[in-house]
Parts: sequence; structure tokens; C-alpha cells
Amino acid sequence: MRSDLKAPAAWAPVSLVPHRDGTFSHFPHLGMDRAKPGAIMVRSSGERFCNEADSYHDVMRALFDATPPGEQPGAWLVCNHRFVRRWGVGRVRPAPFPMRPWLRNGYLKKGRTVGELAMACEIDPASLEKNIQRFNEQASRGSDPDFHRGETPFNRAYGDPEQKPNPCLAPLDGGPFYAVKIVPGSLGTFAGLATDSNARVLDRQSRPIPNLYSVGSDMASIAGGNYPAGGCTLGPSMTFGFIAAHHACGVPLGSNDVPSVRVDRRQGPQAGPPSASGDTSPSASGRAAIGVTT
Repeated sequence: MRSDLKAPAAWAPVSLVPHRDGTFSHFPHLGMDRAKPGAIMVRSSGERFCNEADSYHDVMRALFDATPPGEQPGAWLVCNHRFVRRWGVGRVRPAPFPMRPWLRNGYLKKGRTVGELAMACEIDPASLEKNIQRFNEQASRGSDPDFHRGETPFNRAYGDPEQKPNPCLAPLDGGPFYAVKIVPGSLGTFAGLATDSNARVLDRQSRPIPNLYSVGSDMASIAGGNYPAGGCTLGPSMTFGFIAAHHACGVPLGSNDVPSVRVDRRQGPQAGPPSASGDTSPSASGRAAIGVTT
């Protein structure tokens, strides 16, 4: 297993949606609410910790960095009444959909004032009021010197083009105020098996294990645990699946001459004749195990 990755998973902020039977489902906050003007994310300390309009992976990494050792990572997405009725927040839909069911089941917290909301969410009330006041002063000028929200095309794509001068910033002025609890979620893993350029699994001495291949999410991230974009596992999965299949069959990547494969349910795939490249592929032994996850 690779242990030198920048992150072991593709993280995303999610909220837990309660159901009548006592179970929960997960709502992913991928950008449609937290990047809109008039909302912020804070920890229980009442302080912001990130650019809320950044990618979901970066927002969660910022939360992990801001969370003291031994403390469970968590945050609150805070907004006011006008924001919820226009944009919605999490599972709560905008007007004309009702908010009361979400208030009753505890998914949505409410306070007539910032201090009252802080008490309902167990957030430091003095700190939350101070930080919202600071945010409001900066947002009214369209700037966020603390986290630079709305300064990149990526940020602005999720904002409101009618909000000037910054489509991602507006003050949280005028109650009542609302909040939804945010917890860490994962869209997939980056941690996985160490492999070589032919997708062969490596042992602890970095030697290829005969006949064993790994691609997709079973393979350690080729991006080193970074998150370039959504769907970033699909290209490597197809590419290394292609490479692994050719290598397992003893076929050079540049060749279209694919040998026939006879499948024995008890012994696995029986490949055709070995390639001229010698013993670099498992075709001479006649079988290979390939683990594939996307």
C-alpha cells in the first residue's frame, strides 16, 4: 500500500439528512449552496477556515488542517432567511418549498439572531458574531482578503452573476439565521496498492508480484493523492486497464494482434502463446489475476 500520498481520499463536505426510521442519508455540498453570495462556513469556534467557493476536496482539506488534534472535524454552513428562500441550503429547497419539516427534524437550525443561532449549534456566540461582522464589512465591498473567495473563474462559476462586484460575496445581514451541520464525506479513495508502469502490484521490496495486477481505485493514485477534477479516476482506470490486459496477454501495446483467450472457470483465463519479449509478462504461465475497481 502507498502511504506517501497527499490525501488518502477525495473528500467532500456532506450533511446528514435524517429519516423517519432513524437512519440518515448523505447530501453532498459540492458547490451549489456554499459558493453563493450570503453564506459562510465556520467551525464550532465561530471562525471561518476556508474559501467556501473552492473545490469540495480543497474545502475539506482546509477543515482538516484547521481541526485541532483529537477533535472530530465538523463545520456549519451559515446563512440567512433570504439566502435559503432564494438558493436553498443542503437538502432544504428554495421557495416555495417549505422549511418547517427540516426545522422539525433538526437538519436545519434556526436563530432569530446570530447569537441565538450560535447557541442552537453550540458555536462560540461572541466569536461567530465577530466573524460575521468582519465578513459583512468585507463582502459589502466585494472582497475577501482572508480567503480570496470569488477571485478565480472556478469560484465565480458557482456564484450569482447578478451579484456585483463579486458573484460569490454578499453580507449576512438581517435574520432569522440558519445553519446546516457539515461533516467529512468521501467520493472515492486515493490510497491503494503500489504498482509499476505495467499495473503490476508491487511487494514491500517494490518487486512485481507475478500475475497480479491492479487498476482503478484499487491502484494508488497516480496523482499522488491530489485532486485535479471530478472523474479523475476514470482516465487512469481505462489507461492502466488497457496496459494491464496487454501485458497479461503478452501483447505489445503498439500491436493489434490480440491472442485468443480461453476461459477456464476453475483456473482462470488461459492466454495464447507468449510474446517475443520474453518473461516480462505472465502469458508463459497461462493465467493472471487482475483486480479492477473504478
